Amino acid sequence: MRSKAFISAIKNIKFENTFNPYFDTCKVYDYSNSANKRISMLEDLLEKATQVEIDAIWVGRDLGHRGGRRTGLALTDDFNLSNHLNRWSLSSEKITKGLPIKERTASVVWEMLNDIKSPVFLWNVFPLHPFKPGEPFTNRNHNSVERKAGEEILSQLIDLLKPKRLIAIGNDAENSVIKFSKSYEVQKARHPSYGGQNDFVEKIKFLYKIE
Repeated sequence: MRSKAFISAIKNIKFENTFNPYFDTCKVYDYSNSANKRISMLEDLLEKATQVEIDAIWVGRDLGHRGGRRTGLALTDDFNLSNHLNRWSLSSEKITKGLPIKERTASVVWEMLNDIKSPVFLWNVFPLHPFKPGEPFTNRNHNSVERKAGEEILSQLIDLLKPKRLIAIGNDAENSVIKFSKSYEVQKARHPSYGGQNDFVEKIKFLYKIE
């Protein structure tokens, strides 16, 4: 299956000062098998997604330490993991230790997704968690080399799922997603952080005709 090649590719990405949730184990929050759970979950998700017509891939920037670093799913924190999996008739055992952690961006994204029935797949330009040197529980922008690697993975995902359209969340995502505009409809929504929540909500409501 083509999804197997995709899984293999993402599992093997490695950069300095990044956390690959599909291969690495967090010494603080992970169990010994957390990475295996995340990669297995992603593989199951992809298999489900390839069986339906995907309305859109929503593309963010990169995984955050309060969200995707823990769940292995883009734009998804602990509180919305079950929502994400339920959309695809999947489930998972507990992945990380301790109490669930909330991420603001994920909260806003899922507030909208819970009102959308169309098949939506969530991803990031850079599919790992980039952090500041020596500070694994911080977020930083991915660099140009990391972006190039991420765009290659994104291209594989788009080819695998063949969505009707691509929705870039924020300027960083748009800069990468726009490269696919010759073959796919591309829309942009403002990133919900840094005062962009209302604009994000309004754009998603417009795109999905939500009252």
